[in-house]
Amino acid sequence: MPSSRKRPLLLISFLSFAAIGIALISQHVYDYAPCAWCVFQRLIYLTIGIVALLGAAGGPVAARIAGVLTAILSAGGIVAAWYQYTVAAKMLSCDQTFADRFMVSTGLDGAVPWLFGIFATCMDASVEVLGVEYALWSLALFAIVLLVSLAAALRGGSRA
Repeated sequence: MPSSRKRPLLLISFLSFAAIGIALISQHVYDYAPCAWCVFQRLIYLTIGIVALLGAAGGPVAARIAGVLTAILSAGGIVAAWYQYTVAAKMLSCDQTFADRFMVSTGLDGAVPWLFGIFATCMDASVEVLGVEYALWSLALFAIVLLVSLAAALRGGSRA
């Protein structure tokens, strides 16, 4: 059984990897083509998941640091999802936005296209799942991960 300091980090990791899994099912099974902001958020979830796993594998200090880092990344994810929902989804093209430039400059879109390929404009990628836009689902999950991350940061050094 994982210790109490590891549980929040393992939950964060699970939620982050589950979000990527759901996005990939949406893309490859249901043909929801992702935009630059979609795949940028996947990268944030991937980073959060890895940081959380590393924090859970380490000691109390590593757990606290992982909690802080995942909180910062989650806040960035909230900003990205909010921008996608309020600005990018209303643009004819998200070409040359921060997410597009970042994903292209890192080469991730070409190196791992099944995960990070940009196949739609932000306006075209604006779809609803259960009556709620995908970007808002992501924003809500980032908010949950942020809250759990703060708990992990505060709990990290307090218990074995």
